[in-house]
Parts: sequence; structure tokens; C-alpha cells
Amino acid sequence: MSLRVTFLGTSGAVPTTERAPSAILINREGDRLLFDCGEGTQRQMMRYSTGFTVSHIFVTHLHGDHILGIPGLIQSWDFHERDDTLTIHTPPGTSRHIEQLTRLGGHQPGFPIRINEVHPNETAVRMEEYEVRVFETNHHTKSQGYALIEDDRPGRFDREKAENKLNIPPGPAYGQLHRGETVTLDDGRVIDPEEIVGDPRPGRKIVYTGDTRPTESTVDIAQHADLLIHDATFADDNETRARKTGHATGFEAGNIAQRADVTRLALTHISSRYGGYPDPILDGATDAFLGEVFIASDGQKLEIPFPDADQ
Repeated sequence: MSLRVTFLGTSGAVPTTERAPSAILINREGDRLLFDCGEGTQRQMMRYSTGFTVSHIFVTHLHGDHILGIPGLIQSWDFHERDDTLTIHTPPGTSRHIEQLTRLGGHQPGFPIRINEVHPNETAVRMEEYEVRVFETNHHTKSQGYALIEDDRPGRFDREKAENKLNIPPGPAYGQLHRGETVTLDDGRVIDPEEIVGDPRPGRKIVYTGDTRPTESTVDIAQHADLLIHDATFADDNETRARKTGHATGFEAGNIAQRADVTRLALTHISSRYGGYPDPILDGATDAFLGEVFIASDGQKLEIPFPDADQ
């Protein structure tokens, strides 16, 4: 079951020659979910071959570097005669502004667009085997983050025990037991799934904060996440600026990741003041976080394995 993250835009506030404004695409087994949609996102999707069949856009807040790519993307979809519904999830009280954005310049979309205001602690969308949950952030405006959380998976099926110890003939009974169903065999024996199926195994979790100061809500929802994508606009020597503008430093992002015990930390929304040398941001994060940490770059793709993939 593939789960891939593509960083389409990793710049802070304004684009640079190396970084586009904020946009992240997650592809879960063919479901393409777009988180924020800064200027030029559609070109980044072409450039990095992510595909265009996006059914959900998740907006963290209404600053231009996170939403100005929406009108162009909608009009391109119209040009290609899209007819599938698009759902745009957005913070409470912002639907009118998103509606205006979808009709920028008097454009009338030729396909259905549903705007869904969602609040922190709600589920924005429930899909088969996973959901996207909303959590509170702090960016001096209506803002929120999103977490893609997979359902637990069935435990491991002990085929050797089933065949050699319990003498269960291979066949449909194996699938029934693995799905948690009790099975009655032809010889009258009743087999409960707990006899040969292990404990449920956790699914994967990806957490994206958008622009934010460090928050306890991020720590809570990111517990044991496989990937935390956190605002790290500034290095530690600009902490005062980070506080004033509602952003985080590399060290602050690393501290959140360490407290949440995440597997990997991706630093994004990098200020243009660091040009091609964002190492000071990374240095701060590695001082606080003992796990794997990197500064995300445009076009970077990351496969997210299951936590027990090596077992």
C-alpha cells in the first residue's frame, strides 16, 4: 500500500529561484490529496509528474503563498474538461473567500466545487482505511494543520500455527480469521481469530502544520508520526522575528518532533533570506531532535513505509 509525499513548494512567503510557495501532494494508493496550493502549484505538479487527479485540497490558512495557485489550477482543470467534484477544506469562517477565489476574474467553474469549513479536532474527510484530521495551529490568523492517519491493520496471521498445530485446511477460513471472524471447521471445531492472529498493527501517520508557532496540539496529534512536516521559517538567531510573524525556528520545530517522538521531521516554509544556504535552520533542528531530520526541497519525493516494514 503505497504512501508518497511530494514537496511541490517549500518557500516561505515569497517564491525564490529554487523554491515555490507552499504546496504538498500526498498520494496514497492513487488518492491524490493536495495540502495548500501556492502560486504556480500546477506547474510544479507537471514538473514533478505527480498527476492532476486531485479530489481534495486542504487549506491551512488564507495567506496568498498558500492559496494563490487555486484559481489557475481550477481553470486548467476546466480547460481539460474536468467533471469530477473538487472539495476544498478550509478553516472556519473562510468559505466566502475561497468561493471568490474559485471564481476569480469572473470565471465560472464547469465542474462541481464543494467548500467544506472544518474546525480543529474534526475529521475533514473519511476515506476507506484512513482519515484526514484537523488540529489547531497558531499563526496570528485563522489557521489549522492536517494529519493523514491510517486505520490500524490486522495483526499478522500465523500460517504455520494454522496449518501445523491447529490443522486448519488452507482456504477461505484463513481470510475470515485474518478479518477477525470466528470460523467453524468441517470437523466442528470453532476457531477464534485471537488464536492465530496477532495484535492489530498501527497504520501510518503524516502531519502537516502549515505556518505556525510551536503548539501543544501539534505535539498531541503528531505522537509517533512517521513524518512531521513543520514550519521552520527561521534559524534560531531570528526567534524574535519568528514570534512576531507567527512562525517557528528550526530548533522549535525539532523540539516539537522530539516531544512527539516522530520518526522523521521535514522542515519547510524556508525564508528567502537564507537563499541557498538554509543550514542554520537544520542545525537548530538537529540540536533538539534526535531522529531523522531534513530541509525539504521542491520536487523531493518521500516514500513512507509501514512502521513494521522491516519485521
